[in-house]
Amino acid sequence: MIYQGDSIRVEFVSDGIAELQFAAAGSVNKFDQKTLEEFSQALAKLAETKDLSGVIVTSSKPTFIVGADITEFQTLFADVEHTKQWVHKASRVFDQLEDLPVPTVAAVTGFALGGGCEATLACDYRVADTTATIGLPEVKLGLIPGFGGTMRLPRIIGPDNALEWITTGKNNSAVDAQKVGLVDAVVAPEKLRDAALDMVQQAIDGDLDWRAKRQPKLDPLQANDTELTMTMVTAKGMVAAKAGKHYPAPHAAIKAIEDGARSHREEALNAENEAFVGLTQTDACHAQVGIFMADQFVKGKAKKAAKQASKEIKTAAVLGAGIMGGGIAYQSAYKGVPVVMKDIRQEALDQGMGEASKILGKMVERGKIDHKKMAKVLSSITPTLLDDAVKNVDIVVEAVVENPDVKGKVLAQMEDVVADDAIIVSNTSTISIDRLAKNLKDPSRFCGMHFFNPVHKMPLVEVIRGEKTSDETVAAVVAYASRMGKTAIVVNDCPGFLVNRVLFPYLAGFAGMVDEGADFAAIDKVMERQFGWPMGPAYLSDVVGIDTADHCTEVMADGFPSRMPRDTNSAIAKLAAAERYGQKNGKGFYNYGVDKKGRPSKEKAPEVYEMLDITGKEFSADEIIHRTMVPMVNECVRCLEEGIVSSAAECDISLLYGLGFPPFRGGPFRYLETLGLAKFIEIADKYAHLGEMYQVTDGLREMAKANKSYFAG
Repeated sequence: MIYQGDSIRVEFVSDGIAELQFAAAGSVNKFDQKTLEEFSQALAKLAETKDLSGVIVTSSKPTFIVGADITEFQTLFADVEHTKQWVHKASRVFDQLEDLPVPTVAAVTGFALGGGCEATLACDYRVADTTATIGLPEVKLGLIPGFGGTMRLPRIIGPDNALEWITTGKNNSAVDAQKVGLVDAVVAPEKLRDAALDMVQQAIDGDLDWRAKRQPKLDPLQANDTELTMTMVTAKGMVAAKAGKHYPAPHAAIKAIEDGARSHREEALNAENEAFVGLTQTDACHAQVGIFMADQFVKGKAKKAAKQASKEIKTAAVLGAGIMGGGIAYQSAYKGVPVVMKDIRQEALDQGMGEASKILGKMVERGKIDHKKMAKVLSSITPTLLDDAVKNVDIVVEAVVENPDVKGKVLAQMEDVVADDAIIVSNTSTISIDRLAKNLKDPSRFCGMHFFNPVHKMPLVEVIRGEKTSDETVAAVVAYASRMGKTAIVVNDCPGFLVNRVLFPYLAGFAGMVDEGADFAAIDKVMERQFGWPMGPAYLSDVVGIDTADHCTEVMADGFPSRMPRDTNSAIAKLAAAERYGQKNGKGFYNYGVDKKGRPSKEKAPEVYEMLDITGKEFSADEIIHRTMVPMVNECVRCLEEGIVSSAAECDISLLYGLGFPPFRGGPFRYLETLGLAKFIEIADKYAHLGEMYQVTDGLREMAKANKSYFAG
């Protein structure tokens, strides 16, 4: 044994060839600070080992290395000087691997991401098996590669390919990695270790010139000035168009590569270190790292709930076969849970099957699945008009029209059809679960399961616990949602639940400005371009459906009459009365159609300006943001204080995945804390005269006074 640590061991495996194996105690290998220290020690031992002629780098697990330990980032990035020292020291560990006086080969299986990918780049050769996924996803955390990735990757696969990999953060298959020259060979999983040993032996024997392979990584980038300039200009244009101004990491990646292009390894690595440290101090990085942590927290809760589930969902049924029902049926079938799709009209069943076929057809066109997979999924959906077809399923998802009386009758009818231990859920966006539960003899097996449209794209499912919902029911539904590939957030019952409850104060803030004469298109522009929402409030209202939004204002007004009173003279109410329902009938705040080339078009509707008496009153960008966001954040705080949602992290993930809250802001609570609680209160107090939804809670004031964080503990 050459070296033995807690996460790494090194030993000779044949004459002169040593194996450095990552073998962490946990489920995956990752570069936490302790592992990086062990890595350095192991490499130092190898460097002084006599009779060493080659090294293979392997993993004892089904995956290679998933990257750095992100849970350490918040501590590591708290102090700039500490961050500088850490990244400088850590990145030089990879130099130790690259500088070994013998050929090195990485044997890549499963995920080799971030630091895992960078470890392979420091080797002379890379062999991957067919399960390998390789990439540098750091930009998704508001960062760039910090262990030499921006320096080595361009020198291995060329600056154009490297820029695409790094600025997009996308993962790549072993075959795609081989096409650009990152991977030297792709083999079956069972042949990986032997292939790595064979390759290192070829290098030892002189059949492969490993010194020539290594040298370009130590030298300036081999590209002429014109070529390099064109590559950089193109990359800057693409990043500006796709990432925009809110995401500094892709821009910093280009600069790091450009700054280090004409330098040898040490200077190029210094350029990367400098860019990396700068990004660690940005709000975008803190927000995106916060998202990762929140996502892991939410997934951890879902896994725990799934383990506690006493009932396994093997078959499902969906009641109501419209676009929503068809989407739910598709998602269940696609993820391996056969589903019965029930409706009272054949045309609705045809529409539901058509929705599933359309989604699958697009996947076939894009090469994501083949026709065999499409046929298998469709055959897992059974359309029916008969009640008896659902009697043996494990769960029934009611997805009929958003009307409490209609839903109540359907739920009561189904309870008499299905087995006594079958779970019954309602896909409702606003109707009280406790109200619907009154229609059932056994409300303990009933809860809400709120999907978001389009179902196959939106990752969130709200699981709504009613007053009498059992823990077993919640656990089984969370497990089913997870199996469907969704992120499940458990919330308690209230009007609008969590996502829609906090959305409507945001829309009410928007409507208030329009009522005062503001241009709805100007508000959309600010909220999209400056705040970062994918759609401004007017456009979002059109997409949701003006009639739907108007109906929901009634539900919210019943639940919160003093804070969210219904205004029949509001912009939403007026458009709904005029049957301007948004995208669904081609006219809302905007008019929808197709342009001369047949592409969907969206134009400001002149008639709406007259209808709403829009005078063009001007509001500053800050005022527009404050008028819309203060009510939303206040409502999020109330939901947390009332126990509707269990944590700030879960609220952030709900709005990120359910509404498209700007990721670079991290979610409503991360936005609140970035702004500063005291500063937020100061802003909100300026608008307190506009109504209760602008008035902060006593709890928030106490948090600010005590200088506490919603993410503490």
